[in-house]
Amino acid sequence: MKKEIKGQGAVHNIHNHFIKNRYEKSVYDDDFEETVAKTAILEIFPKTIVNPVKSPDLMMAYSMNPYQGCEHGCAYCFARPTHEYWGYSAGIDFERKILVKKNAPELLEQFFTKRGYKAEPILLSGNTDCYQPVERKLGITRRILQVFLDYRHPVNILTKNALVTRDIDILTQLAEKNLVTVSLSIPTIDEGLRRKLEPRTSSVSNKL
Repeated sequence: MKKEIKGQGAVHNIHNHFIKNRYEKSVYDDDFEETVAKTAILEIFPKTIVNPVKSPDLMMAYSMNPYQGCEHGCAYCFARPTHEYWGYSAGIDFERKILVKKNAPELLEQFFTKRGYKAEPILLSGNTDCYQPVERKLGITRRILQVFLDYRHPVNILTKNALVTRDIDILTQLAEKNLVTVSLSIPTIDEGLRRKLEPRTSSVSNKL
């Protein structure tokens, strides 16, 4: 019987359906136990950062994600399958192989200066959390917010992390110009359940 893995939402790497071959455990692997994987931070170099949202049931024109994958490790995250497009698993890989876009602020500025662009609110983040743990070190989201402020552009933020309060100085300036909304996701106020469902998000008390 496997032990509960603390600090990790997934207990194994499920098969990536884009990959032809797969590894199957043999009958001799019954005593094998998954362990907590170390987080790998991998820089990628996208050419664009803002994504048009065409789904009729989503009330936003654009979204952007400075990170792919999410250390929060929420067991129920709808974004997990998107990690398969990068050649990784939607399981442990999703929360332990984090792809970072350090050039996101520069790409955002390029988007704003495109000829004919008309400002509409951009959701930060639409897929994975822009305030996940690695943001504390890299500060990509903070730099992005400064670009929004410099261009007086509206932005909506969705997060599960109290780290958003670090940027209260920039958020206050955006709010004074009616340019920002911040939504905090709190699926439960049961701290024990929170640890199991979304192990590396902020605690319930910090969220509240």
